[in-house]
Amino acid sequence: MEAKVAVLMGSDSDLPNLKGAFDILKEFDIPFTPRVISAHRTPKTASKFAENAEINGIKVIICAAGMAAHLGGVIAAHTTLPVIGIPMPSEPFNGLDALLATVQMPPGVPVATVTAGKAGSKNAALYAVSILALTDSELSSKLKDFRIKQADKVKQADSVISEKI
Repeated sequence: MEAKVAVLMGSDSDLPNLKGAFDILKEFDIPFTPRVISAHRTPKTASKFAENAEINGIKVIICAAGMAAHLGGVIAAHTTLPVIGIPMPSEPFNGLDALLATVQMPPGVPVATVTAGKAGSKNAALYAVSILALTDSELSSKLKDFRIKQADKVKQADSVISEKI
């Protein structure tokens, strides 16, 4: 099955933080392709990937990058597909530098930005799911069920805490 989501990382050191994204995409049966593409070390590969993503069946691109975190912006500059940036934590600023680089896109070249690291990874995947669900009623139903299950977990935790205290 052709990948609908591309999950790009600037370095293979980002891989552990992306497990949540992979798990969410698998849970929703969304085919994806993971790639290591650097905005700085492989810029031609990055631009070529972005330019060809739509004709290759990609609908949403998730970009994880740390430090200068230019990957999301470089990819967005070469495609009109939705791009979601995940700032990766790294020294010395623990992801603040990547967050600022990802969220500060100039007008006209948007990159949606989620929180840094592992939590951001899950949210980026869920954001991709919600984008794809706009034109897929089965996926929309799965997403609504997912949200109900999340609410049920919170209600269960509330009940347990209320009984304990």
